[in-house]
Amino acid sequence: MNAKESYNLQGKERMRFMERKCEIYAAYGSNMNLRQMALRCPSAEVLGIGVLENYKLTFRGKRRGVANIEKCEGATVPVVLWNITRKCEKALDYFESFPKLYVKKQIKVKINTRIVEAMVYVMPDEYQNYPAKPGPYYLEMIEQGYTDHGIISSGLLDAVQNVQREVVMSKLIKEEL
Repeated sequence: MNAKESYNLQGKERMRFMERKCEIYAAYGSNMNLRQMALRCPSAEVLGIGVLENYKLTFRGKRRGVANIEKCEGATVPVVLWNITRKCEKALDYFESFPKLYVKKQIKVKINTRIVEAMVYVMPDEYQNYPAKPGPYYLEMIEQGYTDHGIISSGLLDAVQNVQREVVMSKLIKEEL
């Protein structure tokens, strides 16, 4: 059914059609995990694996660290691309604490030689000043997502090592002040 045909739908039929409208969502954290997404968004479908170019994976937060992406020339972050409905997006908004912790952004994702636009959740820039270690369970959820899709986890391990260094440096700087 195309947009012109949907215009002629009435009431509940139109709502059902509008609900099926989909968007591409790029997950780089725990929403890469198949089991978690099956619980949060049962109608979401995996489209494939992509790469965010010139971004790095980080962990930020005021208490516990959660995944984020930040611009970084030359770096890359693997993502799982999902086809999500509006209902899925509303569920993700809840789980991602949108708009308090994360905001939405359209971003270009490379899939082999193609580029597609996808929606991602990212933290506002102010969180770049809050490096925080992720909890073990949260980290396991992300690692399982990498495993689910056959993604090598070296970038994830690098991000964990980087945030550990950032946290130590942040404490040292605070002690000097």
